[in-house]
Amino acid sequence: MNDTAEVMALEGDDLETWSALATVLEWLPAALDTQLMNDARLTHFEYGIMYALATAEERTLRMSVLAVYANSSLSRLSRAATRLERKGWVRRSPDPSDGRSTLATLTDEGETVANATTPGHAALVHQLVLDQLTTAQKRQLREICLRVLGGIRDDGGWRPQEISASVTSKAAT
Repeated sequence: MNDTAEVMALEGDDLETWSALATVLEWLPAALDTQLMNDARLTHFEYGIMYALATAEERTLRMSVLAVYANSSLSRLSRAATRLERKGWVRRSPDPSDGRSTLATLTDEGETVANATTPGHAALVHQLVLDQLTTAQKRQLREICLRVLGGIRDDGGWRPQEISASVTSKAAT
């Protein structure tokens, strides 16, 4: 990485690129939250929790694993889980294999809500992002995002196959 003194101000193409990305980073979460709030009284963050649980084995994950998937502190995740518990959509319990850990489980009602909410969410993601791009541009966007994620954190963030791989490896044991 360049020494801070050597970094130039953002201008020209760099400014255009950054301002476009920064605007997407501001506008997209608000659009996703609006749709999910209207459809199910959920934030995008809460929907992500429910999605991760819905795709996990027995609809259950340790809160610490869920926090990594959500890129969240345990306290933020706990507050969201409390809101979801109040609605009857998530249940927390001590992990019987490790009393220091807490498990989050998506309830039957929570699974129903997640399944009912997913089509509208997916439709909005298509409308706002995916349908705006060609197949090649989608691949490019994915690769660009993965590269940027790698610059932010070494682990690269959550990938869809992580839950599937986790479920497969647990089923094999």
